[in-house]
Amino acid sequence: MSGKKANKVLPPRLSLAVQYASAAQSLPTRAQWRRWCKVALQRDVRMTLRIVDEAEGRELNRSYRGKDYATNVLTFVYGDTGVLSGDVVICAPIVEKEAHQQHKDLLAHYAHLAIHAMLHLRGHDHENETDAAEMEALETRLMLKLHYPDPYQEA
Repeated sequence: MSGKKANKVLPPRLSLAVQYASAAQSLPTRAQWRRWCKVALQRDVRMTLRIVDEAEGRELNRSYRGKDYATNVLTFVYGDTGVLSGDVVICAPIVEKEAHQQHKDLLAHYAHLAIHAMLHLRGHDHENETDAAEMEALETRLMLKLHYPDPYQEA
């Protein structure tokens, strides 16, 4: 072997700040959020993940999307300066309600939404059938990689 060091390709890094601004009792840990977000990384990401209650979720959705209701997840992507950066807001009461209505494990639903948000951060969307099918297939593959069920399979 020569004296030259091989150039190592480093895995993408995640800088993640988690803000708990919800009174919900069954919230994932920072380590769980980190694991779920990292599975969807393809490049370095710097993001803040804020877990909110319904009032803040509704206000943010109204202010930024013109929709007067709280939604499960909002993703805000910022300028690309070599590191992809953005904010993700997850509304805990909506996630809990959806998990219950869809007969899904709560942590699995949170994992799915973390992956969903990361894919939005990466530029994926579901505005048309083709893009939605592509995004859903990727979400399913990543969920299975984490040993969670297909989030689009009927429970």
